[in-house]
Amino acid sequence: MSPNASGWRSVEIVLKGARRMRVTGKIAEIRQWTAEARAAGKGIGLVPTMGALHVGHASLIDEARRRCGFVVVSLFVNPTQFGPGEDFDNYPRPFERDLALCEQHGVDVVFAPSAAEMYPRENLSWVTVSGITEHLCGRSRPNHFRGVTTVCTKLFNIVGCDVAFFGQKDAQQCVVIRRMVADLNMPLEILVCPTVREADGLAVSSRNQYLSAQQRKDAPIIYEALKKGREMIEAGETDPARVRERIEAVMRRAPALQIEYISLVDPETLEDVKRIGRAVLIAVAARLGPARLIDNIVVDSGR
Repeated sequence: MSPNASGWRSVEIVLKGARRMRVTGKIAEIRQWTAEARAAGKGIGLVPTMGALHVGHASLIDEARRRCGFVVVSLFVNPTQFGPGEDFDNYPRPFERDLALCEQHGVDVVFAPSAAEMYPRENLSWVTVSGITEHLCGRSRPNHFRGVTTVCTKLFNIVGCDVAFFGQKDAQQCVVIRRMVADLNMPLEILVCPTVREADGLAVSSRNQYLSAQQRKDAPIIYEALKKGREMIEAGETDPARVRERIEAVMRRAPALQIEYISLVDPETLEDVKRIGRAVLIAVAARLGPARLIDNIVVDSGR
């Protein structure tokens, strides 16, 4: 199977038993197939991805399979959420391997459109969520979330899903998408699933494959630092500055790690907290060689 100018060829893959997985790059076809599923009384679950699927994506697909009668996975490296100098051209696109994972986890349809299918002309209409997109990653990636919210709106409209599944690792994205869906009265549920980690604690990410052997050894220190922050809060620390200092001290033990931010924020507004109360989101971003890594944990102190 290979791409053509207008996207991926439509194919049907026979799975175990009589069930079939279909693959298309055409909006008209995915709409037809999801309409048929809805007419048959099936709830539709969507797992939006940029491909390069891994066990984290597999966990989202499995949750969609448990909750929905019809599961769609989108594979689309969205150009509008990449800024100048970012890794759009180098982003991994292992299409055949992605299809194999989807087959193994019971996906009904893979939607893999081309950029020309999703953006057939100059895009003049954008979905913008203000405020919460200006914190955390939004400070260094000013147009990133405009691209994310626009492409997610397009995917929700195309697929007509009842539930869309996202991972907690992308915490800000989850907050932004949930707010967009609520504000625009979109008729779907956003379900956020727990971060999946490697045995050493590193959050699973498609960009982890950019890391050299030594960088991969250094990367788990990010989660180690987050856990130290959690320990402080659970022990009674209420000063976010002290928690940040401790997290930074741990991360500095890997000299190659270039810290972009360490933030303690409200889990809903994403505003910096002045004093740690009940729940706080600890979020970090750092560069390690060619990879930009993000991670986070939510800590509920019970206070």
